[in-house]
Amino acid sequence: MKTSVYQELEWRGFVKQKTSLELEGLLSKERLKVYVGFDPTAASLHIGSLVPIMGLSHLQKAGHTPIILMGGATGMIGDPSGKSEERKLQNLETIREHMDGVRRQLQKFFAFEGDNAAVMVNNADWIAEFSYLDFLREAGKHITVKDMLEKDSAKRRLEREQSLSYTEFSYIILQAYDFLHLFDELGCRLQAGGDDQWGNITMGIDLIRKLRGKEAFGLTFPLLTTASGEKFGKTEKGTNVWLDAKLTTPYRFYQYFINVDDKDVVADLKLFTFLCREEIAALESATVKAPEQRQAQKRLAREVTALVHGTVAADSVARASEVVFSEAVRDIPEDIFREVFADAHTSIFPAADLAAGLAPVDALVKAGLAKSRNEARRLVEQGGVYLNNRKAGLEQTITAEGLLFGRWLLLRKGRKETCLLQFE
Repeated sequence: MKTSVYQELEWRGFVKQKTSLELEGLLSKERLKVYVGFDPTAASLHIGSLVPIMGLSHLQKAGHTPIILMGGATGMIGDPSGKSEERKLQNLETIREHMDGVRRQLQKFFAFEGDNAAVMVNNADWIAEFSYLDFLREAGKHITVKDMLEKDSAKRRLEREQSLSYTEFSYIILQAYDFLHLFDELGCRLQAGGDDQWGNITMGIDLIRKLRGKEAFGLTFPLLTTASGEKFGKTEKGTNVWLDAKLTTPYRFYQYFINVDDKDVVADLKLFTFLCREEIAALESATVKAPEQRQAQKRLAREVTALVHGTVAADSVARASEVVFSEAVRDIPEDIFREVFADAHTSIFPAADLAAGLAPVDALVKAGLAKSRNEARRLVEQGGVYLNNRKAGLEQTITAEGLLFGRWLLLRKGRKETCLLQFE
């Protein structure tokens, strides 16, 4: 039996709240225009952004039209939803640079051709035209301070006696007007977003009802949180896994998903991949039967990395992840090799040390992996020393021919202590 798109979203865990019980039937009977907004408050989106991106992508695959709103205007203020402190205002040039980067990222996930081609808009195109007085008359007149104070974005900040400026307080009116504008100009009847957007979404629905006498709808997705329960966000320190390869490399991105806990991996497969129910069920079964093989995590990491960074990058980092402790480490690209071992201690050796051949015992001492030549000799004799993941012998010598990429040697004591030797 074929499931509806709403049932699919619900099964995958996308449905957190909805404003009307009619939404499920509406998504099955009509082809809706659905908007999700992204404020360019950072140079890149992060993995928390993938939840609304994937939810909207599922809706497009089911025949609905995505409207991707770039917050060129709202990004100049900053949404207080889910924030405990005031955002720093950014200048127009920075916002434009951020929008360019975010726009490129979003274009990977949606089809911009066809019957339900995605539409990308910038709310600065209509909000920037308003004078302050016109905006107060057009939108502010119909939104009460009481309603604004009851929204979580304001209520929680004030309950904790934290600062909330008039600028941030006004954000909800701007977003409500965005929904009204898209309703009028593009026939958009559904706004979706993270669950922290519930108050903003419902305010827009109320504005449409008051000014147009029509019903619009809202749908929120769950927020992705860290292990400590904090929301992933562009301004949350230390919690970010970025979609931009310059900020989080494909290898680091892949490693985040390969290390997902067993109890979370099935939920993540549903949210972050397009794998069908049967494939996910098989991976869930594999996790129960052989958790040590981490089949579900490997598939999750491969699928998400391919979506964000492309199949070539996904194949490279997946290969690198598999060969970290094998002799095939020499076959991965140098940039991936350096990324894999970015946290390893690096010791610089003069290239002249290779002329007569460098003994593993001496390399261990010079690299600080052994305190003396006697300790180093004992380690080698016990078979616990590896050169480029190949077991080292006492009679072996390190020469230029044995270097990786002409300058690196991977020296390892056991499985946990690794040192990169760089020959210059």
